Amino acid sequence: MSVAGAGVERIAAAFGSHGKRAALMPYLMGGYPDLDRSAEAGLAAAAAGADLIELGIPFSDPLADGPVIHAAATDALSRGATPHGVLRVCERVAASVPVVLMVYVNVIVAAGPEAFALRASAAGASGVIVPDLPHDEAGEVRAACAAEGLALVPLVAPTTTERRIAEIGAAARGFVYTVSLTGTTGERSELPAGLADTVAAVRAATDVPVAVGFGISTARQARAVAEIADGVIVGSRVVRAAGEGGAKAVGTLVAEWSEGLR
Repeated sequence: MSVAGAGVERIAAAFGSHGKRAALMPYLMGGYPDLDRSAEAGLAAAAAGADLIELGIPFSDPLADGPVIHAAATDALSRGATPHGVLRVCERVAASVPVVLMVYVNVIVAAGPEAFALRASAAGASGVIVPDLPHDEAGEVRAACAAEGLALVPLVAPTTTERRIAEIGAAARGFVYTVSLTGTTGERSELPAGLADTVAAVRAATDVPVAVGFGISTARQARAVAEIADGVIVGSRVVRAAGEGGAKAVGTLVAEWSEGLR
């Protein structure tokens, strides 16, 4: 399968053939600690058992992100990381594993939705997550992504109404990113009590896989999420490992979690 333009199919294949209780999707900040080392961390994660990679494009006002990812974005920007540079990282990593870009809408608007989707697809991206783009306002970006074979992955929160979940689920491509809690990304000691109900509501509204992110910080929590969802997204803990120990630390962490999901 050609990588460019085959994003939706690559995501479906990743969720369908991982051999674990759920697909494992680590998040890495593009350009942190620098561009080369973020690519090396992505490749290490892929080699250690990651089924997909969520790759962040650093932004100055990352409203969905907690202190660890926010600090990584700030550091990456201070070192000169740009969307173009992160897409070069995507090119390297996407040769080994599907990459879903996490990008704030201002970055897309600045480039133009069609131009951004074209460049993302050419870089081998499989999908795009835009946390500050409301479902009702996503039509232009969704169409631009669809034209290039990219999945515009929607988000559902615990506060999303049943009617809204139905609308989001019907339009979803790739997978639905189910936010486990209200608030920003970050490591938490416990999973929220109502998570299983949230996941069940999303499952009932869509035909694509359901992945859970925000607040997952231990292998035990990942296994618990894998009992109810199709995918486990781990962000702050992996970004912290990238900053503390680089690709080796990321690979060790991902290998441990991947094995725990088997």
